[in-house]
Amino acid sequence: MTPASLSPTTPGPVQVMGVVNVTDDSFSDGGLFLDRDRAVSHGVELVAQGAAIVDVGGESTRPGATRIDPDVETARVLPVVKQLAQQGITVSIDTMNAGLARAALENGAHIVNDVSGGRADPDMVRVVAEAGVPWVLMHWRSVGAERPHEVPRYADVVAEVRDELLAGVDAAVRGGVDAANVIIDPGLGFAKTAQHNWALLAALPEFVETGVPVLVGASRKRFLGTLLAGPDGQPRPPDGRETATAVVSALAGWHHVWGVRVHDVQASVDALAVVGAWQQAGEQGR
Repeated sequence: MTPASLSPTTPGPVQVMGVVNVTDDSFSDGGLFLDRDRAVSHGVELVAQGAAIVDVGGESTRPGATRIDPDVETARVLPVVKQLAQQGITVSIDTMNAGLARAALENGAHIVNDVSGGRADPDMVRVVAEAGVPWVLMHWRSVGAERPHEVPRYADVVAEVRDELLAGVDAAVRGGVDAANVIIDPGLGFAKTAQHNWALLAALPEFVETGVPVLVGASRKRFLGTLLAGPDGQPRPPDGRETATAVVSALAGWHHVWGVRVHDVQASVDALAVVGAWQQAGEQGR
């Protein structure tokens, strides 16, 4: 079971979810942690920096990436999940495959993070419901399409993403998932333009007001690099987007999201500490 302090419905500080990509083609760190020992060591280091959760994934979902064989994905991540869990670390399994989610939970994972929102594998709802664990349900309208990262037409991106996420929550609950275990993620960068992403961030209070815990995953994403483009117009590389990521974490924390998913844990932990102190001082008065 997930520790009570990490429950989506338990009030507390913003949860920082550190990313461990056991992949060869992720957009910002592909190949860095494909080695099992390096991946485990990195997860341990993220916890030392203040991560409450380590999110382990073995399949890149960057634009242009192709789906990999489930057996390859499982071979990449399951040993890492098991070793991290054995060290008492709260582990999230980042997968669209229900079979891997089940195996990861059996080997110590505490949370399922599914970027497809349960649409890629119809068995995911049952796996999560039977395990009784938190499930991050992300918005990605065109998942499963021939061109999943092609941007669809939105009349009102905020209202449509919010309503589609809430419909996903309702479907999960009808499938047996405890409503208290569902976390929503607006899916920044997943078949969305930079303008869409900024609109969703600006509207975070609307997502928080739904009463469903919110996870924000803006870390190192291209829309930040585009904002920070140099004189030549080229987006800033992923490793130069950490300050911008920390600012997003701080503003998301100010709006009372449940968690942020980041690569550079220390920067976001520090930013959220400032936000927490600021808010506490405001609540206490002068």
